[in-house]
Amino acid sequence: MELHAPSRWQCIDFISDLHLQASESATVLAWQRYLRGTVADAVFILGDLFEVWVGDDTLAQSGSFEALCANTLSSAANRLDLYILHGNRDFLMGPALAAACNCTLLDDPTLLSFAGERWLLTHGDALCLSDTDYLRFRTLVRSAQWQQDFMSKPLAERTAVAHSLRAQSEARKRSTTVYADVDVSAANSLLQAQGARHMIHGHTHRPATHHLDTERERLVLSDWDLNAQPPRADVLRLRLSGSGDGERYTVERIPPSMAVGQAQG
Repeated sequence: MELHAPSRWQCIDFISDLHLQASESATVLAWQRYLRGTVADAVFILGDLFEVWVGDDTLAQSGSFEALCANTLSSAANRLDLYILHGNRDFLMGPALAAACNCTLLDDPTLLSFAGERWLLTHGDALCLSDTDYLRFRTLVRSAQWQQDFMSKPLAERTAVAHSLRAQSEARKRSTTVYADVDVSAANSLLQAQGARHMIHGHTHRPATHHLDTERERLVLSDWDLNAQPPRADVLRLRLSGSGDGERYTVERIPPSMAVGQAQG
């Protein structure tokens, strides 16, 4: 999938791995404030917006957390362009969510043309080649048959399964497990195949800029956890700083409170 930024876009924000859940109110409130005030023309959420997503039918539950989040996204979409990639936690987000939020669900990966450059956008989990157990699980749950079987279960049962998987994930976090990082060779190969010099991704929760060679770079997004010490919640911003054939851009990493501009406080 390839997306060409319209000429009116002067500023684009990228965020990922917010893992929104009702029990993490500080993170939810920071995200809501950010979307209400960001000065960006477009916001790209590169996966794991939600801690878990068990199906779009959660939106029909009156007063549900999912419906609240959809309302926040819909309000933001009234004044900016909103794009969302699936992550490893919310890969079941579907067309009903996209319609409710007036957002666009992107393929993984997606190529974005902006400022005379091609930016490869991905969640990043498929490039963690050393995490073979997860990749086998990923193949299973991304299959049409698994998803059909899972979605045929009652909502309460799907929610219980999700809670079980989340508990296992939390236990793994507390263990001595060393999480896999994106494979450098795989990242380079994908960039080369797509004719891009820049990759932007999340998933690993290791914000950094990695120079893969003299031409290519990998920009890793922060996760969001406002209860962490220190709190984590960065926005990666691309801002157009030139025009015409010699378009230039700046890359900034800023906290949500700075992403809204002085007018928002």
